[in-house]
Amino acid sequence: MIKAYDDEYFMRQALEEAYQALEEDEIPVGAVVVSKDRIIGRGHNQTERLNDVTAHAEMLAITAAANYLGGKYLRDCTLYVTLEPCNMCAGALFWSQISKVVYAAADEKRGFLKGGSKLHPKNQLVGGILRDESSSLLKEFFKSKR
Repeated sequence: MIKAYDDEYFMRQALEEAYQALEEDEIPVGAVVVSKDRIIGRGHNQTERLNDVTAHAEMLAITAAANYLGGKYLRDCTLYVTLEPCNMCAGALFWSQISKVVYAAADEKRGFLKGGSKLHPKNQLVGGILRDESSSLLKEFFKSKR
């Protein structure tokens, strides 16, 4: 039996957020938080628009999900993000007690895995879902800036 909503489906939703960031001339990273096959939080990078270095896609999606649930913990939730989280976002994911993190493209320069995982030991981590599409989007964005 094929599940109607799988990791690829939700990563495509995160990619929609990344494309929205691109339209706003932000670094094209998008994220969604899912609980029981339902998106409860969305975000895309807004650091330029908000003039806020913490306005990463993950942080905004975490905040939206916590507001939806009415509490700060995201137990039994999954974050889908188009780029491996940075250390700041990994710390927020740790404190939110999120159950699973799924990312598309690795971030060789600023990703949290470079210095060793900062997630809680109980967190599941999955990488590479729609990696090529996400990587291409980011490469084209930075190529246009040079």
